Amino acid sequence: QVQLVESGGGLVQAGESLRLSCAASGNILSIKAMGWYRQAPGNERELVAVITSGGTTNYVDSVKGRFTISRDNAKNTVYVQMNSLKSEDTAVYYCNAYVSDFEDYWGQGTQVTVSS
Repeated sequence: QVQLVESGGGLVQAGESLRLSCAASGNILSIKAMGWYRQAPGNERELVAVITSGGTTNYVDSVKGRFTISRDNAKNTVYVQMNSLKSEDTAVYYCNAYVSDFEDYWGQGTQVTVSS
């Protein structure tokens, strides 16, 4: 089992920045990758950024150059630094820990609201 606790959401103006954190606990050695997803009202949940256990990162095109995913292994925490935020980034952001195709875990979600 893996437990994920997110923090860092909030209300910001367009062009500002936020950093989301996701602290993992439990069987963290089983985690192959961690990612941030988001879901806006009426939309499907989409993968925003992912970082593998080997450090490889990937981003959805809409956030490339603005968002940076990183991790602190000593703190078992993954971050996403979100710069130059746009109104279309408004969503509930969820942290995900991928163990296998049959096992993954989700955080509770944190709201990010960007006002224009």
